[in-house]
Order: sequence, then C-alpha cells, then structure tokens
Amino acid sequence: MEKVAFIINPFSAKKNYQPFLNELIKKVGNPLYYVSESIQGTDDFIQNNFEKIDIFVAIGGDGTISTVARNLINTEKVLAIFPAGSGNGFSNETKFSKNLDELLDKIKAKNSRKIDTFTVNERLSINVSGTGFDGKVVKEFEKTDRGFKNYIKVSLKTFFNYKPIKVKFSDEKYQQYNGKYLMLNIANTRQFGNNAYIAPNASKSDGLVDMVLVKKFPLTYSALFAFRMFTKRLKDDSYVTYLPVSEIEFKVNTKNWHLDGEFNKIKSPIHVKVQPSSLNILI
Repeated sequence: MEKVAFIINPFSAKKNYQPFLNELIKKVGNPLYYVSESIQGTDDFIQNNFEKIDIFVAIGGDGTISTVARNLINTEKVLAIFPAGSGNGFSNETKFSKNLDELLDKIKAKNSRKIDTFTVNERLSINVSGTGFDGKVVKEFEKTDRGFKNYIKVSLKTFFNYKPIKVKFSDEKYQQYNGKYLMLNIANTRQFGNNAYIAPNASKSDGLVDMVLVKKFPLTYSALFAFRMFTKRLKDDSYVTYLPVSEIEFKVNTKNWHLDGEFNKIKSPIHVKVQPSSLNILI
C-alpha cells in the first residue's frame, strides 16, 4: 500500500467515517489517508502527493469521487472508490462495494481501465448531471440531512410545484427537440444512484453520453415512469427522449444544475463535451 492514498469525505455516510478508518488502519497498518473538509483541501492533498502515489481512493459519494477524479483526468493515475454517499450511482456502475477486503484485493491486483468522462461548460462530470426538476431537487435536498427518504420527500414536493424548463438547441438537427421539459439529464452511466436507472443503455466507454429529455407528465404516468426507472426499462416514448451525443450545445432558462449530485449554478449557453477514455479506474 506504499503508493496508495485514501481521501475521506467526513460529511458522507451521515458523518460516520470512523469505523471505516479504524478498519483500514487495522488491515493496512499505516495507510496514507486524508480527512478532507473542503474541495481545495482535497486538491492540495492530491497535488502534494501526486508524484509518489499511483492509486487514489475516494471514500464518499459521487461528488467526492468527482472531486478526486478531476485531478486524475488524462493521467495514468488510478481512481478507486469506497462508496459512502447517499446514492452511490457511480460506485454501483463501476462495481465498487462497501467491502474493504474486496477493495484491498483490487488494489493489490492493480488492474485498471480507461473510461469516458464529460464536461458541462468545462466543469467535469463522471456520472449523471442535469438541470430542471432534478437540479431543483438537489438544491432542496442539500438543505436536509440527506438520505433516501428525504430525497423522495423532496422529489414529491418539488414535482407538484415545478414549472418546466425551456430548452433551445443550437444545432439545426436537434432543433426539433426545442421545447419545455420537466428535466434534462446528461448520462455517462446508467443511474443517478439508489438503482434509479435514468439511462439504461448508457455506456461509460463508447465516446458518447445519453442526453435524456423528460417532459412533465401527468400523475397517472408517474407510477409507470418510476417502475421503468427502477427496473432499467425507461425508453423513448411520448414523455422521454434519448439523444446519444459526443458534443452538444443548447440554452436553458435556468442556472440550477447538479453535477454528479452536487448543486451548481451554470449559465447558458451550455456546452457538453465527452472526454473519451480520460479517467483510469481500478477494476
């Protein structure tokens, strides 16, 4: 474990990271680890140890993983994960579990592969990012104690009061999709987290992302939408449209976005671009 560093988000997993740290110290001995309380702190730790470390392990949710990953883009350094977030979408999609022994075995084997990432106005995303309904949900969700139950409560409350966003594409071939939508998502992998599959056919290694356009649907459709999302069966229909793209530009009349589940303010026009095979991840 000489060339491995562990970066812990102390605010993930209901702020209960100590059991993980105790187990890590017990099994590894004297690991290099950093308990980070800020994005800048994480960036500084990685840069200060960049030359001597081969594998950086992110302990947290998708936001934590994305923060670590952005320091490793287009390098040979390897990202590993111990999931400790509320949704863990990216961890699920890259087959990392909450089993420390499994993680340590992977680290010892040192096998890795390159996957795609993408940017939204040059801000990195590794999993799923979006605007509209779910951007608003993330903003309100961050005011709670998090957790799946609070996410559902916030989602239901937001749904009934939310006015659709207006989307206008720059490229003529996409202008037929101009209109009002409940939400717009950019999916590099299949799920938000909690096994909610917004883009069941998305691949993190095909040079494309799936743009998912969802029109505001009636309450009578909501149960079917939820059923399809949690059973990997969402597909194109009168309310859902999938556009596989490598790069796209559009305007939207809101600045509220989430990038990998973290709230961001982003001004239009929006430029989305895939970065093929840009992140080296442990397998």
